[in-house]
Amino acid sequence: MTINSAPTARRVAVLVGSLRADSLNRKVAELLRDQAPEGVVIDIVDGLADLPFYEETLDAEATPAAAVALRERVAAADALLAITPEYNGTMPAVLNNAIDWLSRPYGAGAIVAKPFGVLGTTPTPFGGKWAHEDAQRSARIAGAAVVDGAVVSQSVLEIDPLTDVDAIERFHGVVNALLAFEPAAA
Repeated sequence: MTINSAPTARRVAVLVGSLRADSLNRKVAELLRDQAPEGVVIDIVDGLADLPFYEETLDAEATPAAAVALRERVAAADALLAITPEYNGTMPAVLNNAIDWLSRPYGAGAIVAKPFGVLGTTPTPFGGKWAHEDAQRSARIAGAAVVDGAVVSQSVLEIDPLTDVDAIERFHGVVNALLAFEPAAA
């Protein structure tokens, strides 16, 4: 009897900070999913619009199915990537809310110790830099292992990030950094 010892695919859960179906950031997520190297699964986690705003009593009494599904998908992943635009100088509420749900139960949430990175595109000179900094800060406070250098803030004022080879290479670099992350020895 032969035991199949094929390696398990590495999984990166992706939270898209825009709910718009035609969002450029969603298209970047889909591009990464479609171009994932062999042995890597880019899992775009849908359903963020179905999450109620986090409220501790709601979570304690009857955690909503959408929150349970989100936690399970992220817990099953090897890493977590946020792909998000910037709204009014910060991350969209839908992304912040997802991180809130993932941070619970306190100290044992699905995001705890999970390698985390963020990238995104915006039609601004800074490419969403402030939103990406906020997402990193929030994820770090929630217990994620924010990976140094696993961030790309891409302006779309002068390039198309879906066809620009350098931008796509930087996006893939974030995924690679997440998968290569090794936690520091205690």
